[in-house]
Amino acid sequence: HRIDKDTSGLLVVAKTPDAKTHLGKQFFNKTTKREYVAVVWGIPDPEAGTITGNIARDPKDRLRMAVFPAGSETGKHAVTHYEVVERLNYVSVVKCVLETGRTHQLRVHMAYIGHPLAGDWLYGTEDPDLISRPALHAYALALTHPVTGTLLYFTAPTPADMEKLI
Repeated sequence: HRIDKDTSGLLVVAKTPDAKTHLGKQFFNKTTKREYVAVVWGIPDPEAGTITGNIARDPKDRLRMAVFPAGSETGKHAVTHYEVVERLNYVSVVKCVLETGRTHQLRVHMAYIGHPLAGDWLYGTEDPDLISRPALHAYALALTHPVTGTLLYFTAPTPADMEKLI
């Protein structure tokens, strides 16, 4: 399990090789639940929906990822569910749930629908006076404990820089 370098929030780390294998299978089989909070430019319309599109390296810029049509031979299948939770003047607070986990998935999917993350220098606009990183936070994580089989649900509070932005 990993998150982008500048994303705040939850991570899971295995202490043993067996735990790593068990957790890896959960992520592979998509039995975990990952929920993110993002601040995006504008108000998505519709305010809730699903973004589906393959993700691969942008052929024009190797640092960026790009969205290609679902079913395309280019890229890997990616699905993001989103919902506006708060409308503000120029931005919206959006809850995003990952069905897949691709590099930069939330960042590139939100930019693809015309609502890049605030502070995202790679897919949108950078404004260090507002926030010095993409406004993305790994808020919640649900998984099954690799030894006890207990369903675990964790949350992490929104960090100060995002609260200030909001």
